[in-house]
Amino acid sequence: MSDSSDEEVPMNRVVKLSEISTVAQLYKSSIITAPAAGKAKFKPNAAFLDRVSLFQGDITKLEVDSIVNAANKSLLGGGGVDGAIHKAAGRQLLEECRTLNGCDTGFSKITGAYRLPPKHIIHTVGPVYSVSSVDIKAQQLASCYQTSIDVAVTNLLRHIAFPSVSTGIYGYPIEDATHIALNVVRKHFESEGESSAKLDRVIFVVWSDKDKMVYESLIPEYFPPSDEVKLEPVAAEKTEEDSPHRQVDEEREEVEKVEESVTENTGEDEKKEDVNN
Repeated sequence: MSDSSDEEVPMNRVVKLSEISTVAQLYKSSIITAPAAGKAKFKPNAAFLDRVSLFQGDITKLEVDSIVNAANKSLLGGGGVDGAIHKAAGRQLLEECRTLNGCDTGFSKITGAYRLPPKHIIHTVGPVYSVSSVDIKAQQLASCYQTSIDVAVTNLLRHIAFPSVSTGIYGYPIEDATHIALNVVRKHFESEGESSAKLDRVIFVVWSDKDKMVYESLIPEYFPPSDEVKLEPVAAEKTEEDSPHRQVDEEREEVEKVEESVTENTGEDEKKEDVNN
């Protein structure tokens, strides 16, 4: 009798990279907007806007080079994203993870993805949040993102998809965690230089509407729109002469002119009738 956990993942639910909007596309569709004056933390860079994405949905369905698992120190599965990834990947993932001897907080290790659409899974161990050691926890969380990126680049992977590490049962505040995630990715892009081993796409994956709204509000601070992105919507806007209000005013003026003409003609006709009578 076969184990139901070994059944194939339904391929009709796979999400391809081409289906995931980039930050540049989110600006063009006005899903995100330019940050308020003085809020941008970095200068605009058009190239970066095509390398970052925001996706709401199931991370286990992404057909990319790698997805990140928010794991525990044992790497043997758990709850939340960790449990979902292990369940979807099958028993072979657990067997490989048993050979890795666990992982320390803030670090990352790579495995195959087995029955999942991505090629690899990068397991990172996030910190359990504590208000008494905020700085240490922030450093550990930043290390999760950076070491995951380092593992991907070292293995010549072109795509990496991150969940919101530590924001579930580990209790990290979503806004604080999102600032850290975006900052690490932006600084990594800035430090790449001319190396050919670069990530083509970093995807931030969220599940809830609340988390999605946090990312949409903070992405512009780290990846502000370039002139190229801002010009396109402006070019598509109607000029004042072509605006609906201007057209309505012109049509109203034409109607008023016709009404005046009809009134004048009617008055002349009445005068003629009086004279003839």
